[in-house]
Amino acid sequence: MASVTISNIRKEYGTVEVIPGLDLSIEDGQFVVLLGPSGCGKSTLLRMIAGLEPITSGAIAIGDKVVNTLHPKDRNIAMVFQNYALYAHMTVFDNMAFSMQLKKRPKEEINQKVGWAASILNLTPYLERYPRQLSGGQRQRVAMGRAIVRDPTVFLFDEPLSNLDAKLRVQMRTEIKELHQRLKTTTVYVTHDQIEAMTMADIIVIMRDGHVEQIGRPLDVYDHPANLFVASFIGSPAMNLFHGEVAPERDAWVVRTDKLSLPLPPKAAVRPGQKVIYGIRPEHLRPVANGSGIPTTVNVVEPTGPEIHIFASMGDSTICSVLHDRMELSPGAVIHLEPTPERIHLFDQGSGKRLDKESN
Repeated sequence: MASVTISNIRKEYGTVEVIPGLDLSIEDGQFVVLLGPSGCGKSTLLRMIAGLEPITSGAIAIGDKVVNTLHPKDRNIAMVFQNYALYAHMTVFDNMAFSMQLKKRPKEEINQKVGWAASILNLTPYLERYPRQLSGGQRQRVAMGRAIVRDPTVFLFDEPLSNLDAKLRVQMRTEIKELHQRLKTTTVYVTHDQIEAMTMADIIVIMRDGHVEQIGRPLDVYDHPANLFVASFIGSPAMNLFHGEVAPERDAWVVRTDKLSLPLPPKAAVRPGQKVIYGIRPEHLRPVANGSGIPTTVNVVEPTGPEIHIFASMGDSTICSVLHDRMELSPGAVIHLEPTPERIHLFDQGSGKRLDKESN
C-alpha cells in the first residue's frame, strides 16, 4: 500500500488546458472518489496517475517515488475499466492469472492467488467459464480479481459500474466497498454518479473544469458545501435555490426575493442589503398546517416507497420537498412548506462562496 501525492499537475492538449495546476494528497489506505460532471478532468487525472496519459508539468508520487517517467507496468498499480476488457477466449481463471503467467510466476503461486481472489469475489464456481457465460456483474468481478492478484499498492477504478443495470450497480457498490475494507489498499475511484461517491468514499474530491472545488468526507460535503456549485451538484433531488437580498422584516432579518420572505438561519454572517442565494435541501422543507411557511401549488407527486417527492410551483419557480411520512396530495393542491432554520445554506451571489454562521 502507498499514498498518492499530486503536485501542481497540469495537462494540456495542444492549446487546450484541461487541468491548470492541481494539488491532491491521498493517504495510504484511503478510498478516494473523484466526482464531477463530464469534462471536468477526473478521468484524465486518473489516467495520469496510471501512466496512460503523459503529464504536461508537475509531479505524481506513489509512496515516496515520483513516477512521472515510469511505464504503467512499473508503477505497481492495478486499473479496473468501465468495459471489463476481458479476453473472450480465456476462462475466468486464465483471465485472472494472465499477468502472473506473463511474469512466469510458479504455478503453485498462481493457483493460490487466483483461488484467494476468487473466494473473496465469490467467483470460485465460475473459474472454468468463459466471459460470455457470465453476467455483467460477474464479468466486473473478474476484472477486479485480475487487479487483485497483482497485489498492487494502488487500485484505480474508471467508472466501473456505468455498464451495469440499477440493481447490479447497488450490489457492486457494496462489494467494492467491502473489498476495500478487507484489503485496505489505497483506492482512487472515478465517477459522475454522486450516489456512488456518497456511499463508497472515505473522501470525495469534487472537480469542475480541472479544478478541485471541495475535498471532504461525504456527509461533510453534503451538509457543508463550500460553494454554490458543490451545493447544486451534490444531492438528489437537487437543493432548492432562491436569489434574494437581506432585508429587515418586523423584528427579524429575512432574505427577500421577488415573491417571498425567507427566514434567515440563526446567527447568519450577512449584512443588510447583501445579495445572497438561499439554499434549502428538499428533505429540510416540511409541510405546515397553520398557514405559515411558503405557499405552493403541487404539480407532481412522486412516491418512491421510503419517501414522497413533491414538486410544487411558486409563481414561475419550482420547489421540491421530500417527505418521509405518508401524505395524500394531488396536483393542484395548495401546500405550505417551511424550511428548517438550522439547515438553511447561504451563498454570496457574486462569488458563489458559502456564507458561514457567525461565531459565538
